[in-house]
Amino acid sequence: MKKLAQLWITLCLALPGLIAHGDTTLVANINGYSLDADRELIQFTAIQFSDDRVDRLFSDGDSLPENVDTRIDGNGLTLIPGLIDAHGHVLNYGLSLLRVDLIGTRSEQSAVQRVVDFAAENTELDWIQGRGWNQVLWNSNSFPSAASLDTALSDRPVWLSRIDGHAGWANSVAIELAGVTERTEDPPGGQIIRDDDGKPTGVFVDNAMALIRSRIPPSSTAELRFALNTSMQKLASFGLTSVHDAGAGSRVVQAYKDLLEAGPLPIRVNVMLAATDPYYEQRLAEGHFRSDDDTLTIRSVKIAADGALGSRGAALIEEYSDLPGATGLLLHNPERLEYFMRAAMNAGFQVNTHAIGDKANKIVLDNYQQLIAESGTRDLRHRVEHAQVLRHEDILRFAELGVIASIQATHATSDKNMAQDRLGEVRIQGAYAWRKLRDAGAVIANGSDFPVESPNPFYGLHASITRQDHGNEPAAGWFPEERMTIEEAFASFTIDAAYAGHQENLLGTLEPGKKADFILLDRDIFTSPVSEIWQTSVLQAWVDGNRITPF
Repeated sequence: MKKLAQLWITLCLALPGLIAHGDTTLVANINGYSLDADRELIQFTAIQFSDDRVDRLFSDGDSLPENVDTRIDGNGLTLIPGLIDAHGHVLNYGLSLLRVDLIGTRSEQSAVQRVVDFAAENTELDWIQGRGWNQVLWNSNSFPSAASLDTALSDRPVWLSRIDGHAGWANSVAIELAGVTERTEDPPGGQIIRDDDGKPTGVFVDNAMALIRSRIPPSSTAELRFALNTSMQKLASFGLTSVHDAGAGSRVVQAYKDLLEAGPLPIRVNVMLAATDPYYEQRLAEGHFRSDDDTLTIRSVKIAADGALGSRGAALIEEYSDLPGATGLLLHNPERLEYFMRAAMNAGFQVNTHAIGDKANKIVLDNYQQLIAESGTRDLRHRVEHAQVLRHEDILRFAELGVIASIQATHATSDKNMAQDRLGEVRIQGAYAWRKLRDAGAVIANGSDFPVESPNPFYGLHASITRQDHGNEPAAGWFPEERMTIEEAFASFTIDAAYAGHQENLLGTLEPGKKADFILLDRDIFTSPVSEIWQTSVLQAWVDGNRITPF
């Protein structure tokens, strides 16, 4: 704990590693891009801002002002508005940076070896935790087992979250601590994976994960603050100047507010209250929160309707094509789901509901249709988070109801190796259907769902435009008819993401009066080959007219 406290003090001292700036700053000699009030792409060669607000953009031929307090040479670099991730998990990402990373493992045994190596380097930890495994990438294509962990680590409990966060893998010590046996029943909305004799194999899906998680000691307040700050600093390095935190409980909300007292947050965070928080009603009763500097905003809630496609927890109307009899999981009964939504709408909060399967999306939209009519809250811009598998008639309902589709483009390129197996040839036509949504008039906000995917927004831009992975596969793109144009993708990470957070008059474009949030890049993403956009590096990030240093 002393080590953690020292790290916390160091971080607080470094945080306003923000460079001092005068009243008026001019950044000249730049290759600038933004969208204008008509959502048209414009170019500029200099930007002037006073304190935290943009004053003016200058084009070729414009005379630049002489009477500014600070003049900066942009050295011809490309400058764009700071990018916005409309759906991520800030605390979990911070914690993932402090735990064993299983992303990219190609077999169950290689995952076990990473756990062993991590445990050997962190002997002071009572629990070994990690995340990122994905059995779909393994030759076995099968869920892992407690047995493989037991052979390597049998003296400490182990808990490892799947890459999508909708399944977990435990060793026998953890299972025994949780008191789970073959007689333990599956909880509603959850599943304990079992062997032929009914004994738990070590994998727990969706609500069943709570059986293990409930035994893990909660993080201290200092740990929460440290993880949040670690996360925000790292997110800035990817060019994210604003993120929407998809589900924060009361303790995390308080940790954010504690950080705010110590100084401005490094980037902007638009927090969605977790509907399952024990103090959900109390948080709603407190009303909206908006810090004076707009680095912390709370005006929405996050609800999860179903699980994920990879773990077959996404709720489908018809059975999975690759697992007869399975239709996924709904995480709440109809009454509880409606209660969460109704309570939020009545309190004036935007409702953002996770729905991946076509059944979950239909149920969420059905609820929205009824409750929006009853509460008159269409202007709150309720959202469906993920909106991955949709029936044609439900695609049309997004625009009809004024509901935003909050998508994560890299999910498509990550899921392309298994999605059609799960859904079959017909349902896949309504999956990751961005063009169909846009053509139907829906607003699309883009994000990454970090740490499920990398938070790097240039990965998301690349996936949106090409529908390809980083190896440029498949050659023509995966269901290329669903691609976005580069301008549409850019808007989905800027002005449309800002709109999804009720912040379009503050963020998303570099217009006079808006916040001076921008990033400088190592390349021109609008003229570079689209196949290379994911390789873009961010050289500087600015929030409120201050440069964030160091990354």
